[in-house]
Amino acid sequence: MKIIRLTKVFVFLFLSGAGFAQVHKAPAYPLITHDSYFSIWSMTDTLNASPTKHWTGTDQPMMAMIKVDGKTYRVMGKEGTTYEDILPTSDAGAYSLKYTETKPKDGWQNIDFTDVSWKTGKAPFSDNKSVAGTIWNTKDLWVRRVFNLDKTDFDKLLLKLQHDDNVEVYLNGNEVYDNTGWTGKYKYIPLKNENLKKGKNVLAIHIANTAGGSFLDAGIVNEQEIEPNANVIQAEQKSLNINATQTIYDFTCGPVDAKLTFTSPLLLKDLDILARPVSYITYSVKSNDGKKHNVQLYFGASTDIAVNTPAQKVETKKYAFSSLNILKAGTISQPVLKKKGDDLRIDWGYMYVAVPSSENATQYVSTSSKAVSTFVSGQKVGAVNKEKSLFLNTVIELGKVSSEAKERYFMLGYDDIYSIQYFHKNLRPWWNRKGDQTIEKQLSIAAKDYKDVMQKCDDWNKKVYNELVKAGGKTYADLCIIAYRQSIAAHKLLESPKGEILFLSKENFSNGSINTVDVTYPSSPLFLVYNPKLLEGMLNGIFYYSESGQWQHPFAAHDLGTYPIANGQTYGEGMPVEESGNMVILSAAIAKVEGNADYAKKHWKTLTTWTNYLMRNGFDPANQLSTDDFAGHLARNANLSVKAIEAIGAYGMIANMLGMKETAEVYTDSAKNMAKRWMVYDDEGDHYALTFNKNNTWSQKYNMVWDKVLDLNLFPKEVPEKEIKFYLTKQNEYGLPLDSRKTYTKSDWIMWTATMADDHKDFEAFIDPLYKYVTETPTRVPLSDWHETTNGKKVGFQARSVVGGYFMKLLDWKMNK
Repeated sequence: MKIIRLTKVFVFLFLSGAGFAQVHKAPAYPLITHDSYFSIWSMTDTLNASPTKHWTGTDQPMMAMIKVDGKTYRVMGKEGTTYEDILPTSDAGAYSLKYTETKPKDGWQNIDFTDVSWKTGKAPFSDNKSVAGTIWNTKDLWVRRVFNLDKTDFDKLLLKLQHDDNVEVYLNGNEVYDNTGWTGKYKYIPLKNENLKKGKNVLAIHIANTAGGSFLDAGIVNEQEIEPNANVIQAEQKSLNINATQTIYDFTCGPVDAKLTFTSPLLLKDLDILARPVSYITYSVKSNDGKKHNVQLYFGASTDIAVNTPAQKVETKKYAFSSLNILKAGTISQPVLKKKGDDLRIDWGYMYVAVPSSENATQYVSTSSKAVSTFVSGQKVGAVNKEKSLFLNTVIELGKVSSEAKERYFMLGYDDIYSIQYFHKNLRPWWNRKGDQTIEKQLSIAAKDYKDVMQKCDDWNKKVYNELVKAGGKTYADLCIIAYRQSIAAHKLLESPKGEILFLSKENFSNGSINTVDVTYPSSPLFLVYNPKLLEGMLNGIFYYSESGQWQHPFAAHDLGTYPIANGQTYGEGMPVEESGNMVILSAAIAKVEGNADYAKKHWKTLTTWTNYLMRNGFDPANQLSTDDFAGHLARNANLSVKAIEAIGAYGMIANMLGMKETAEVYTDSAKNMAKRWMVYDDEGDHYALTFNKNNTWSQKYNMVWDKVLDLNLFPKEVPEKEIKFYLTKQNEYGLPLDSRKTYTKSDWIMWTATMADDHKDFEAFIDPLYKYVTETPTRVPLSDWHETTNGKKVGFQARSVVGGYFMKLLDWKMNK
């Protein structure tokens, strides 16, 4: 027996050691992760196989090369796609064209058509005054844009088009494209060179707005080919590891080995480091053949990191500050907080590449096409500081490298100046909330504290991973590590005008809402475990919205607006039971974690209003949306009823913590009586139904996890036990479906459902298919929480904060171990 026990201890320590505190496979790999605008990923397993990208999938190229004894090895990225404007769209520069909102005569799309009676307007056309060159509010619009060319032999001709809604496009009278629907960003559609001719040409478009907003902007571009440099060798990637704060690659570059480490120090207990918008890119190089070798390090970052579209022109600057050498870039136009929406990138503020001046680094700005060749040849380039898609290049002479590793780091930072508009007031980021900081000071602090930050990250990585292993095992720990940086970096940390913390999410590739309550709800476990003050920052804005009188309903709001404008709800309808239940449950969870109900006490009147709404309307919900709104409206939703019951019980728990014994008894008894009724209403024999209408349906009752985590004990244990037993018969190759209507699922909810299981084998039975999805999905984007259980493909959503919900098992372990 002693041998067995010692073996178990050894296995546990082995799994918990630093060597195992790493993950090797993910759908995409976080490199620079700070907020929803400053978020750069590798979408391939090999770092040097593709351009790095923003989480939306748009190229934001970074490149890394290492020169060894005159031979150049590529270890990261590619240059990305660049376009030459033939007929610019409005993001590249203002232009005017002819238009009419009255149906024209036949032949309107031809070159020789006379449009003198048509109006002249500036692009783009839209009903949105903040972006429109010309306001367009009618159903139909016809436009003509005449232009001249002196050549037609282009590399790859493309129509560049953004439209809302249905569109027909003609070039010189020939239809080249038509589409029913709309696009939220520019699409690039292949054209043939023979569609054009030297001299006069016309681009003619008919667009029909069938519903919602309207938008039209169109032009023609040439995709420029960048020929691979024959003198650049692809370094051989040997390994890849992910931990909580770092992604680490190992390469062989001929006679030297190189380690490239990307550190975004998202340390949840240290808000100053967490909020600092600076990541480190560390190179560690050593000889692998026993000889000394001359080594140079190159890091380059595209100015596309600072634009929404690559057509936007930027300006750059090279300068020194304190003990740093710096390259800076940002758009010339600087439209601060002028855009809102989902599939957008920041086009205000400035990006920075910085290195310690002690490195005597060479820094210069080049075009994208010259970035590689200038490093390979060592030739200087002419100054270029105002153009589009430039590259910020930095070279460090490492000198002779032996078998003892030499290490150097580069820093990439971003100053967004103003981050969020919060109830009509523009807020600075947390790190500059008092307006007394500069990004140069933050970069200097980051450089001075480099070794200390690296040690803190190392300690934090081990702590988080080891706790996850103890709570749920290695497979569970690996899943959570993949989710860690993604969840945090989908938020922005700020201070409200009242001096309260704000930690506002963006609903990535969902609808772009800011501070959505039913996104906060699934995200919450990560922050409850490691810093509940950040969860308070996710709730504060919603409380303020109600308590200021700007939201005048007896239930909680859905959101605060469309990112980054938080001036009030923009979602089309409310989710009254969903959001009220979420706010009450999360307030109770904060009380439980912090050991006091002080936070809930501040908002007691509001919580009471919402709980009483649930008392009246929560048990048998009317036809309405819930957090799973993609599945449509649903009446008599049994899982939504569970949420209401848990919230009422949670309110009773808070009341008890505040010494309100009679109130606690009333609401706790009400919740327990509702739970008894629920069991009768929803019982389908060997399981509980999707709705109280039953009809041989089922659904994950993931909201019931709070009964266990908060120790509310509103439902008898046999209820979750019966559900777990039934769910295990319904799994597919890549996980448990959300419910009986479809085979798709939500991975965050699977984690909550799995946590309801008392038997660890049952828990593992749920997460093993989920791990299979995460490591085998063919959809190479930052982790999607909505996937198909039959083939592992993304259905929708990506890079969302809700994967913080993976930490629910750890939360339960910490609260109830």
